[in-house]
Amino acid sequence: MSLRAALVLLFFAGSLIGCDQSPAPGEGVSATLHQADTAGFERASAVRPFQFPADHGPHPDFRDEWWYITGNLEGPEARRFGFQITFFRHGLRRGKRPGPSNWAGQDAWMAHFALTDVTGQHYASFQRISREGVGLAGARAEPFKVWLDDWSIEGSSDGGFPWHFRAQQDGVALDLQLNPGKPPVLQGDHGLSQKSAEPGNASYYYSMTRMAARGHVTLAGASIPVSGLAWLDREWSTSMLAPDQAGWDWFSLQMDDGTDLMYFRMRRKDGTDDPLSSGAMIAVDGSSRHLDREDVNLAALKRWVSPAGYDYPAEWRLSIARFGQTLIVKPVLADQEFRHDARYWEGAVDVLDAATGKLRGRGYVELTGYAPGPVERSGD
Repeated sequence: MSLRAALVLLFFAGSLIGCDQSPAPGEGVSATLHQADTAGFERASAVRPFQFPADHGPHPDFRDEWWYITGNLEGPEARRFGFQITFFRHGLRRGKRPGPSNWAGQDAWMAHFALTDVTGQHYASFQRISREGVGLAGARAEPFKVWLDDWSIEGSSDGGFPWHFRAQQDGVALDLQLNPGKPPVLQGDHGLSQKSAEPGNASYYYSMTRMAARGHVTLAGASIPVSGLAWLDREWSTSMLAPDQAGWDWFSLQMDDGTDLMYFRMRRKDGTDDPLSSGAMIAVDGSSRHLDREDVNLAALKRWVSPAGYDYPAEWRLSIARFGQTLIVKPVLADQEFRHDARYWEGAVDVLDAATGKLRGRGYVELTGYAPGPVERSGD
């Protein structure tokens, strides 16, 4: 789901691009979303038709969007890795160049890259921020490509699959080809995902829940062949959060029987679940069934405190009565906290049968709002 670090661009866009939209000191994420300039941008307010491959590309009529891929990989001797790559675009005042320089651009960009070495019990994460000018970052639909410096996701020459993903920094590299195993899943109401009660506080949201991944991980100069499964989330919007919302817990689970599960719990500041928490169960054939908050019972079983003192849930019981499933979701490594300008927990997990303890699948979990970011202060 990944609303998170796109919000940080609201803070950095002023220093990178020369605009005047950075928040005043002491303002939190929710305040930043509401005070940012949305004039001229469209809002996600009605169901729209989706068109592929065009919708893999950018949507400049909306202020924010992201391309978000996570996955679990295996190498020789069952060596295991988890990975995350996310590209965020934040639009400035639509229809106006931020300045006369060729280095200026209509958009600010941020990218996050993380690799969990499960076997080695080590987590590495990296962040890049860039202006769009002179091709430093950007996105296009035909042929598909999104990039920031030399990190990129790129379609084949005819604009289709496979996609090729590359990222490297400080001796950590990932080079993968991605092929979809199921058609795109339109989340929410036919792709319109409402995040709070205010009209327009929503995104256009689709997922590709089971992508075959194959390539190489590079660590300490060694290239390791890997294969596994990846999950793509794509969203674009102009506004989402309400003032009473604190963050979200997002789950993407790929089961060994070929089914997939997405669920996001929107958390209010008083600790309760927002009624608009929702998800989807995706069958082997790619058909999906929407899940409302009432369909899912999610309970944290353990806690983990980061080195900086932030308290996160660390294991969950996830029950869906209508499907007769009760699952235990366990991180493969406790410390998968992303510690950059945006601070959140994002990590690879195992999915176990609650009754037998047997492995049922793997996935990824994202936890936001448990730690302050650069635009938050105590009391937000």
